[in-house]
Amino acid sequence: MVTQPMQPVTVEQVITMLRQLPPRDRLRVVGQVLPGLERELPDGPRPRKSLLGLCADLGPAPSAEEIDQARQEAWGSFPREDI
Repeated sequence: MVTQPMQPVTVEQVITMLRQLPPRDRLRVVGQVLPGLERELPDGPRPRKSLLGLCADLGPAPSAEEIDQARQEAWGSFPREDI
């Protein structure tokens, strides 16, 4: 007998199957699943990263002089006379 690999079940499929069960059986499913989920959740909220921490991997910010130079290069020929 050849077994085929199981396809992952989507959330929508699980909800559809649960809706086909009578209410008492749905409660039994939730009652069996919920304690395991509660154990897997971390205690309390996760600490948030500061905005500086989120950008730390981007390296140092450009200096004011570099920004001014880039602005001059981008807008130096605006408005053009030939249009």
